[in-house]
Amino acid sequence: MIGADVHDITRRVARNDNKEEMEMERKVEFLRNCWYVAALSRDVGGEDMFHRRILDTSVLLYRKADGEAVALHDRCPHRFAPLHLGRRVGDDVVCAYHALRFDCSGACTHNPHGNGLIPKAAKVRSFPLLEKYGFIWIWMGEQAADPSLLPDFGVLDDGHPNALAHTYMHMDVNYELIIDNVMDLSHIDHVHSEIISTRGRLSPLVPRVREDANAVNARWEWSQTPAMLIFADFLPAPAAEARHFFDITWTPPASIQLSVGALQDGRQLDLGNCVGQYDLHTATPESATSTHYFFATRRNHKVEDAAYNEMKIRAMHAAFENEDGPVIQATQDEMGTTDFFSLNPVLMSNDIAAVRVRKLLKKLIESERAGELRAVG
Repeated sequence: MIGADVHDITRRVARNDNKEEMEMERKVEFLRNCWYVAALSRDVGGEDMFHRRILDTSVLLYRKADGEAVALHDRCPHRFAPLHLGRRVGDDVVCAYHALRFDCSGACTHNPHGNGLIPKAAKVRSFPLLEKYGFIWIWMGEQAADPSLLPDFGVLDDGHPNALAHTYMHMDVNYELIIDNVMDLSHIDHVHSEIISTRGRLSPLVPRVREDANAVNARWEWSQTPAMLIFADFLPAPAAEARHFFDITWTPPASIQLSVGALQDGRQLDLGNCVGQYDLHTATPESATSTHYFFATRRNHKVEDAAYNEMKIRAMHAAFENEDGPVIQATQDEMGTTDFFSLNPVLMSNDIAAVRVRKLLKKLIESERAGELRAVG
C-alpha cells in the first residue's frame, strides 16, 4: 500500500508540474514575422534530416542536391509522423509511416496507396530560409518573408577564417532571460572569472542607452589596470592601464550584437582602433521555457591561429555553462513564470537596457497580434 501511495503521489506531482508548465507556455506569444536562427550552417549537410523544435513547432531541415537549405514542418499531414524518421529520394522526403512523398515546397508528389490519388490537403508547410553569417535563418510567420528585416552582421564575413568561430548551446530557460543576461553586463565582475573581469569598474557605471523603433543600444566606456585579460597580452603595455568599451545592440526578435575592445592611446574607442572582438548572440525559442542559444565571434588579433580560436569557443562554453547558465537556470526555476513584470521586480540602473528590450519586444508582439486579429476580423 505504501508503494501504491508513493506512486499515486508521484503521478499527481508530475501532473501538477506538467499543468504548470502548460499554463506557462500558453501565456507566451512569440514575434513570428521575423528571422530566427534555425541552425548553424555546418550542422545541416549531406543527406542529413536535421530536426529541431522552433517556437513550439517541429521543423525539418535538409539540403537539396545543389546545397540549398530547405525547411518543412516536421509532421506528415496523414498520421502526423515526424518526417525526419523517413528517407530522402533525391530532393524529396518520404514519410516513414505510409510512404507519402513530399517535395521541397511541401507538396505531396506520390501516394502509394489505392489509386494513387493525392488528396488536396496532403501538403506540408514550408518555411522561408536565409543562409548568412554562418547561420540558417528561418521565417516562422504567416506574412511574406522580408529579407530586409535581417540585420547586417557582415563583419562576421570579413577577415581570416581562423579568427571566426560559431557555437550552439541548449538552455532550459525562457529566451528573454538570456537576452537580459547579455543586455545587462554589470554581472561580469560578480559572475565571471578573472579572465573578463573589469576589476569592479563596470558595475558603478550607468550605460548610455539609445532606442528606436526596432533596436535598443547600450554602451559602456571605462579604464582599468591592467586591461581585461582577454586583451592585455595584445596591447603595447600588458600591465598598464587601458581604456575599454562595450557596445551592444539588440534587434528583434532576439539578436544581440556585442562589440568589446581595449586601447592604450588617445584614439577613438571602436573596433577599428582597439584590440577587440565582434560578437553575435542570438536566442531562438524552442518553447516558452527552453531556448536554442547561438553565438558567433570574430576577433581582430591573433587572426590566423586556429588553436586559439578553438580555445576561445571552449572558454565561451565554460563561462556560460559554468557561470551564467546555472544562475539563469535557477532564476527560471525560482520565477515559475515567464512573465517577468508580474513578479514586481526591484529595478536598478543596470536594468535600463534589458527592461527597454522587454518592453519594446512586448510592443512588437502586441502590434503583430493586433494586425493578425484585424486580418481575421
